[in-house]
Amino acid sequence: MLCGLWGERTTEKVKLLRQFLVIMAVSFVGEILHAVLPLPIPASIYGLVLMLVCLLTGIIKLDAVRDTACFLIEIMPLMFIPAAVGLMASWSVIKENLLAYLVIAVVTTVVVMAVSGLVTQGVLKRNEKGEGRK
Repeated sequence: MLCGLWGERTTEKVKLLRQFLVIMAVSFVGEILHAVLPLPIPASIYGLVLMLVCLLTGIIKLDAVRDTACFLIEIMPLMFIPAAVGLMASWSVIKENLLAYLVIAVVTTVVVMAVSGLVTQGVLKRNEKGEGRK
């Protein structure tokens, strides 16, 4: 999709622009909520939850954001380049506590994997019980 984006018809480009504006509008509302509400929650989380609620309730139809969302997911690895450059620039500070950072990363990864596995097993068991009643 990335390479084909520039050769498509103008109506397709306008559609993608409209979808991008919908996503940006929801993100902007998330920024406003972050500024107004006195909770320690990042604006991006407000935006994601708001988008989820809008999609689940039908306020925003999935087709109104699908193509642009897929495009943004496709280019997501590019968004990590500035963070990686920042880590390299801060190497002198990081190397002093490298072992602690690695331990934290490994422990939290294992915890997330375990919790995700347990939640998945619980959901599957719940679905199996639900199908058995029908």
